[in-house]
Amino acid sequence: MSGNSYQLLEIGSIKRAHGLMGDVLVKLVTNRFERLDPGSSLSADERNLIVVSSSPHQDNWIVHFQGVDTKDAADELRGLKLMAPPIHDSDELWVHELMGASVREVDGTYRGTVVAVLSNPASDLLELDSGSLIPLTFVVKFTEGLILVDAPTGLFDLGN
Repeated sequence: MSGNSYQLLEIGSIKRAHGLMGDVLVKLVTNRFERLDPGSSLSADERNLIVVSSSPHQDNWIVHFQGVDTKDAADELRGLKLMAPPIHDSDELWVHELMGASVREVDGTYRGTVVAVLSNPASDLLELDSGSLIPLTFVVKFTEGLILVDAPTGLFDLGN
């Protein structure tokens, strides 16, 4: 396998069985609820699971998968991570695509390589090998392997 075409992303996990008819309780780690639309195909521990139905339940989702029709069958899925390929929207950035990318300012100044993406309530942050933290709000362009940022004057001087 090469490139990101086979990259799967974790979208949630199966917490436990729900009821006696094979439903499971799923905790999503994405805000893309369409991942649980009927007919959606998800991977879990080398299994392919097809969503038959889903509905929100408190902070989770009750999901019924094709062929999982008993509590015992649902219990076998407990703890599995649900994976799916990325949904490619032109204005979305994915962590796995940002990792290892070079970061340059709009004037061409090289600022480092992305080593981590940190979750932050205001804006996720790019952590560079130089130690700099850059809010994603300053990213103006992303192409594979290169991130262009329009950072305010002095951002890269913080902490020095």
